[in-house]
Amino acid sequence: MRRQLLALLRRDLALLLLGGRRGGAMLPLVFFLAVATLGHPESVVRAKLATAAVGSLREEIRPGELVVPDQIIDRTFRREPSFFEDLAVHVELAQPFCASLRKVLLGARSEVKVHDGGTYVCMEGPQFSTRAESDLHRAWGAQLIGMTLMPEAKLAREAELCYAAVNLVTDYDCWRPHPSELGGHQLLEEITGNLRATTAAALGLIRAALPAAKSLAATGCPCQQSLERAILTSGTQIHEETRKELDLLLRRALTNR
Repeated sequence: MRRQLLALLRRDLALLLLGGRRGGAMLPLVFFLAVATLGHPESVVRAKLATAAVGSLREEIRPGELVVPDQIIDRTFRREPSFFEDLAVHVELAQPFCASLRKVLLGARSEVKVHDGGTYVCMEGPQFSTRAESDLHRAWGAQLIGMTLMPEAKLAREAELCYAAVNLVTDYDCWRPHPSELGGHQLLEEITGNLRATTAAALGLIRAALPAAKSLAATGCPCQQSLERAILTSGTQIHEETRKELDLLLRRALTNR
């Protein structure tokens, strides 16, 4: 993930395919919006919109609907969580999603219901939850379960990107028993149908939000200064090889060091 993001940071518009909650058949897209940054001759990515299939942990969040989450619980443990393995860098993550970019998404026209806010539990996978885990996530107050938004949100904050997500509700997680009259094949067809419908709806929502999202990326946002007070390692102690590898991330933050 780290290498993929670093490779894409100079693109004008890039799409990154990731494994999703429902496996590799239909992958969520991650959108990178690039604008020219003052003082930089090349285009640099400034905002990132993600889509991810999820299971619902709440009766009122129904399959076929969309959610723009505002919080995450990270339960992953086998993924690279930071760009800065050899440095002391601690970005703030109390609000893991960009408030301004979320506002843009929530203000865009949608063909289906869009829920404002929700806590997304990012599990490691690839297996789904046990019933006990699903009950635990509900007891924590979470609304959604998925496998893709972490460490993505952490890396986006370290890369000083505005980051927000649209979650595609495909079904209820296992806390809620599936209808007994549905067989395995019928259940899979229902989930796949929900995924197709929500994918189309999410793409429509993102298309409607793009003009305002591009404007936000161009005008600046606090997310784009996330490293301002986060780098504790002295500039003189950063090896030249590390500086070169992470040049796009460190350049502005280390200008006066």
